[in-house]
Order: sequence, then C-alpha cells, then structure tokens
Amino acid sequence: MTTGDALELGRSSFAGGRWAEACAHLSAADQEAGLEPADLERFATAAYLIGRDADSAALWERAHRSLAGRGETARAARCAFWLAFQLLSGGDAALVGGWLARAERLLDDGGHDGAERGYLMVAAAQQRVVEGDEEGGGALAARAADTGERCAEPDLVILARQVRGRALIRQGRAAEGVALLDEVMVAVTAGEASPIVAGNVYCSVIEACEETLDVRRATEWTRALTRWCESQPDLEPFRGQCLVHRAEIMQLHGAWPDAVEELRRACEVFGRRTGDPAVGAAYYRRAELDRLRGRHAEAEELYRTASRWGREPQPGFALLRLAQGRTDAASAAIRRAAGERPDPGSRAGVLAACVEIMLAVGDVPAARCAADELAGIAAELGAPLLRATAGQARGAVALAEGDARAALVELRRAWAGWRELDVPYESARVRVLIGLACRALGDEDGAEMELDAARWIFRQLGAAPDTARVEALSGRRAAGVLTARETEVLALVATGRTNRAIAADLFLSEKTVARHVSNILGKLGLSSRAAATAYAYEHDLHRSAHERPG
Repeated sequence: MTTGDALELGRSSFAGGRWAEACAHLSAADQEAGLEPADLERFATAAYLIGRDADSAALWERAHRSLAGRGETARAARCAFWLAFQLLSGGDAALVGGWLARAERLLDDGGHDGAERGYLMVAAAQQRVVEGDEEGGGALAARAADTGERCAEPDLVILARQVRGRALIRQGRAAEGVALLDEVMVAVTAGEASPIVAGNVYCSVIEACEETLDVRRATEWTRALTRWCESQPDLEPFRGQCLVHRAEIMQLHGAWPDAVEELRRACEVFGRRTGDPAVGAAYYRRAELDRLRGRHAEAEELYRTASRWGREPQPGFALLRLAQGRTDAASAAIRRAAGERPDPGSRAGVLAACVEIMLAVGDVPAARCAADELAGIAAELGAPLLRATAGQARGAVALAEGDARAALVELRRAWAGWRELDVPYESARVRVLIGLACRALGDEDGAEMELDAARWIFRQLGAAPDTARVEALSGRRAAGVLTARETEVLALVATGRTNRAIAADLFLSEKTVARHVSNILGKLGLSSRAAATAYAYEHDLHRSAHERPG
C-alpha cells in the first residue's frame, strides 16, 4: 500500500466514524511521509475517540507546532484549545491553563477575532461557572455563542449554549436553562456537532438533568447517548459515562442486576482511562446498590474507592452508617454534608438523607427543617422526582410529629409521583410509611396490606434490609413460605457451599438442589445466592436445624 493509499483510506475511515481504522491508516501514512496539519488533527481526534489520550495529545501538539511554524496562528491557537479541552478530563489545571494562555497570546499577536476567540471565551466561561460566578460565566458563554453564530461555527455555538444552559440552572433559572439545553441537544442529535463535542455535550446535559432531578429528560438523553455510542463501536471516552448514566436509570426503574452489570462494565472501561472523573461516580453507584441489598462490607469499600477517585461519598456513606447502627457517625456525617452542598439537585439528595437520619436519631425538629428546605427546592425546580422526594420527607416528619392524617395526605401524593415515574424502590418505601400512618389511625388491615405490598416489591428488588424491616413491622417472616427442605438448603447456601457440596451433604442430586435454590430465590424475591446468604443471616436461618437451640 502506498502512502497515498493509506492517507485516503485514513481520511475515508475518519469520515465514516471508523476511528480505529482511521488511526491505523493515518499512522501508516505518518510513518512513511509525515502528515500535514489537517491530517494530524484527524489523527488526534480519532486517537482520542478510541481512548489513546497520550497519543492524541502528542498529535495535537505536533499539529499546533507545525501550524505556528508556518505562521498560521489562528489554526495553531485552535489546536491548542482542543488539546486543553481534552486535557481537562485529566484534571491537570496548570497544563490546561498553559495551553489556553498560549492560544490567547497567538490570537493577540495576530490580531485575530474569529471563532478561535470564541472557543477561548467558552473555556473562560466554564471556569467562571465552576468557581461559582454563574452570572458572569453565563454572560461570557452568551458572547461566545454570538461569535459562533457570526462565524458559522456549529461546535462553538453548541459548546457555548451548553455552558450557558448549565449556568442558568445553577442561578435558579432552571426552566430557561433546560430549554436552552433541549435546543442544544436537538443540534447534537441532528449531527451538527463534531464527535468530541457531541460526546461531551451528551454527558454534560445528562448531568444537568441529574442536577435538576429530571428523570424523564435524563432517561431520554441517556437513550440517545447509548444509540450514539453504539453507532461507533470503536468509541471509548464516552462509553463509560454512558454506562454509568444507564445504570442510574436502571436503578431508578428497579432493574438492579442490570445496573450492577452496567457499572461493572463501566469500571472496566475506566480502568483503561486514568484520570476520568466519572470513575468515582461508577464506584459510588455500585456502593449504593450494595448498600440497598444489604452488602454492607462491600458497600463500604466501594464508597472508599469512590472517595479516592474524587467522588464525595455522601449521602450514601452516612446512610450506610445508619444501616450499620452507627447513628452518631451517620448524624455527624450528614450534618457536615448538608453544610457543603452547593447545587440544589445534589443538596436535595443530602436533605432527603438528613430527614431519614434525623428521624432515626430522634431529632424531629432537625428533620422538619431539612424537609421544609427540601420542599422549597422542589417548588423552585419543579421536577416530579423532587416533588415526590419532598412529599415523602414531609410525610415522614408529620408521622413522627404524631399527625398521621396530615402524613397520609403528603404520602399519598408522593406515592402517586413515584408510581408515575416508575420508581419501585421509593414507591415501596412510601408504602411502608403509609402503612404506619394507617396503623396510627387504628386501621390495622390497611396497614398490613400496605406493608405486604411494600414487602413484595422489596423482595423483587433484592432489598434485603428493607424486606427484613417490613417483616419486623408486620410481625411476619417470609421464611415461613419455605418448606423444611428449602430452609435446610438455604442454611447450607449461606455457608458458601456449592450445589454439588450441598447435594453431597443432603444425599440429593445436584439437579434437585439447583431446583431448591431456584425455588428459594423465587419465593423470597431474591436475585442471587449472595442475596439469599444475606437474607439467611438477617433472619437467623443460616444455622441448620440440628444446630438451632431448643
């Protein structure tokens, strides 16, 4: 193959979104004759999109130096911007600042006032927003978007409007911000953005949906991001974020085993990309699922791993401490976290946990204060998930205050909200509270029906701690549905024995044991042997019949 052939194949592969092929052909052409700046830019982009960050950075730098040496200062500045843009994910602020300063100097020296200047405005606007100057950052982003419109530069317009939309949300102007982000996403899904810009904007907009607790939009844009990633099998940088976002949606909708698998895959992807800030989010989400399934030791280690990657482990870690019975630690942690959360969406999650923990430690006034603040955020942002969360919190507080009738009004509304959003776990938690309110009003039959419905959902999800709590409240034990033989098999499963070992112990066939295990998981609404083990220990079923006292 000649150098010309390799170059044409590389360009063709790049145009078709076949990033690995593009890298292979452009690399071959580069080794033979050295690439021109335009092809170096293509090579740098393709390398970034398949996860070769170091190679990509070196290629952007080569393109920059080549263009600067030729006196093409505007194009050289543009390469410096994209190199800085890519380096942002590595968290090297000094290096990013250095390249942006170099780009600005080149533009100043050359007297340029085109699209490249607008890209630098976007970088400065983003920095202002991060530092808390949402108004100044938003205004600068608006100027950058105007520059992009004037220069007919779609990438610049899209990036600038994305920054402005998120700045508006953080100013408390959520409706305006979300409308602008919707407009941005229309452009992205229409194919108006380059791949690097498209991937970053997808992730940014989904994060904004999570900040505002807008489940519907988060679901819609996560599906779009998934389709976009799947259309480019070689794509690497955004695939991890895509898996995390998908897992969050799956968890909300009750598909916990699928969420665990997505997060496991995300961590594999992140393991190949050091410095990616989304890795902490993946470990935190895994910790949350383990906590909800009663796997406390595993959850604690995952929270600590998330923290090492820069993800604040609250409020999940405080809730873990509460589940472990370490109420003083839980209370101290959530009070500290409640004083440090800046954006309303993140603060809402902390406040909801604060209500739960304060009620558990008997500080009802503090719980009321947190619930009222949460209701204020819900009124401000208007997200259905947030309204359901706030209603659930206020209902729980009213119940603790002894006003069961007022509690029922709030809780019924919250339950309707969770059902509309199809969030089964929170729906079940609200039904537990409704059951307790019914019991406080003397309606024992109503209470038992609510608790039974909640217990059924918790079993389906594999939420062992919640299942055990509901059984304690209702005075019933789910283990009663197991036969004596199934109880015996469960006890042996809890010791870690395989089906083959259990079969040998009980003089059964391995096939019969497998059927017993399947029946146990089905009857108890559990998803795995690990969940069955946790259930056995929580209900004192881990000892065989001959080991039980009396």
